[in-house]
Amino acid sequence: MERLALISVADKRDVVKLAVGLRMFGYSIVSTGGTAKTLLQAGVPVTPVEGITRFVEMLDGRVKTLHPAVHGGILARRDLPEHMATIEHAGINPIDIVVVNLYPFRETIARPGATDEEAIEQIDIGGPAMVRSAAKNHDGVVVVVEPEDYDGILTDLTKNRMTLARRRQLAAKAFAHTSAYDAAITAYLSHAAQPAEATTAPESAESSVVLTLTHPDKLRYGENPHQSAERLTDAGKIAVDAAAYVIHQGKELSYNNLVDADAAWAALCDLPRERANAVIVKHANPCGVGSVVTAAAGAILRAFDADPISAFGGILAVDRTFDLTAAHAVGDRFLEVILAPSFEPEALELLAAKPNLRVVSMGTPRLDYWKRMLKSTVFGVLSQDADNCALDIRGARIATKARPTDIEWQALDLLWRVCKHVKSNAIVIGDETGTLGVGAGQMSRVDSAVIAVGKARKGNRTLVAASDAFFPFADGVETLIKGGVKAIVQPGGSKRDAEVIAAADAAGISMVMTDVRHFRH
Repeated sequence: MERLALISVADKRDVVKLAVGLRMFGYSIVSTGGTAKTLLQAGVPVTPVEGITRFVEMLDGRVKTLHPAVHGGILARRDLPEHMATIEHAGINPIDIVVVNLYPFRETIARPGATDEEAIEQIDIGGPAMVRSAAKNHDGVVVVVEPEDYDGILTDLTKNRMTLARRRQLAAKAFAHTSAYDAAITAYLSHAAQPAEATTAPESAESSVVLTLTHPDKLRYGENPHQSAERLTDAGKIAVDAAAYVIHQGKELSYNNLVDADAAWAALCDLPRERANAVIVKHANPCGVGSVVTAAAGAILRAFDADPISAFGGILAVDRTFDLTAAHAVGDRFLEVILAPSFEPEALELLAAKPNLRVVSMGTPRLDYWKRMLKSTVFGVLSQDADNCALDIRGARIATKARPTDIEWQALDLLWRVCKHVKSNAIVIGDETGTLGVGAGQMSRVDSAVIAVGKARKGNRTLVAASDAFFPFADGVETLIKGGVKAIVQPGGSKRDAEVIAAADAAGISMVMTDVRHFRH
């Protein structure tokens, strides 16, 4: 019987080289549509798929490979004489190599302005069927889904080492390929393509978690040089605006850079849009936040002023176009990464003097980038909704005799938003323009209060404080009072709330309770 290799690919990188190599090993090439055209133009003899199906494709190409001549040739078990006799009687040749990758669905939905109709037309049917058939029958069939494997396949054939273990490895990659593809489609249909009148996702979409991590980028190392790491993306999600996400300059983003950049952008997305905001993050915690009515440069200077020592080597995120004035505000300070919605050419020109600085455009800040949060543990992968709780701080309960002033309300609102992004136990001190002292990640809340007070420089500022969870004792509040704090926002809910409120009343300060906790582990 003739030795057949079926090639049908959307990604045509190196497909001619592969086909020429397979021909040298005695394979005849069967192909479809655009792939057949590409090979013929390169002078590679090709049998069109209708040459073996004896059936012309129909429905604008939707039906062309869903045929016994294709799937019988792939699925027939080579070790079962009755299978081989059956396909021989039907005039079907075995297909020993299947090279298929799928319609560009993910690339289509990532394109700005792509319509629902365009997305649906990029849902491949015949391709996944052929891939799954070949992968199922990998005892006798080689399946290839990625151009990066072409050279390896030809080398394996040259050295006669296409073993069962190798075919099984390729089959596993094939099922991962179709799984990721299906996950992208499921996510799109469940979320992006919801009818305008729908108020909730279908029950089936919410009752299961569709998550396929794919396309790894190897990182230089993990949190520490002795740890290997890679970046994975959820096949069904676009992490940031595809049209806006641009790395303009700098070294490769490291594991820690990515973690800190995510923390900085998440905190920024929570801040009030009517003001210019800047966030500096160090070790996944905001160490300086500026929120001013002027432009980005003013917010940057305020954020640096909050804790200039901790800001060294940090990540800066701003929510306004990064202009030349903003670049001058950064000056000679050492930063690892700058994130902004966009950058003006003059700013990029000035920042280019720092070749190791990573400069990244992120598009519009918005909270809905974060939907589900995952954490790997010895007990399994834990999943939870992202902490996207929005709260009108002025609706919080006033627990004390004193009421916050208007300027204190503004400060409490800002610091409550910031506190949500500080590792627990978290205490944040500042005013309406930003942070002044951040106490993060301590095992005792009073220790966090001591750290925040120690960092806060009073000057002529009216200080307020935010706590991510309730005060279990009055000592934390008393520490803040001694540090000059005039108003506090906290969730409340402690058995000793009465003692805590009494301490605030004795000092004549105001305290509001949100009934919402923001633990961050």
